[in-house]
Amino acid sequence: MRSIKLSLSSLLVGLGLGGCSRNPSLEISGSFFPAWMLSIFIGLIATLIVKRIFVATRIDPHLTPPLLVYGALMLCFTLLTWLLLYW
Repeated sequence: MRSIKLSLSSLLVGLGLGGCSRNPSLEISGSFFPAWMLSIFIGLIATLIVKRIFVATRIDPHLTPPLLVYGALMLCFTLLTWLLLYW
């Protein structure tokens, strides 16, 4: 019974590590940066642009709590960027 559990866990670990074969990175001026850094930067810029739009249209005071709203927006923009550029 122990050998079955051990081989099953080894199989699951092996399947999980199969996704680690590709490491997306960007070369900027001879240095390599992880691709998630660019995704976070684009997510931050997109969130700041949307905040300006919300302030201009006077929607911003109605969005409470702001930390949760803009944090969720940044997360959405970051993950969307990651999906569009690197999947």
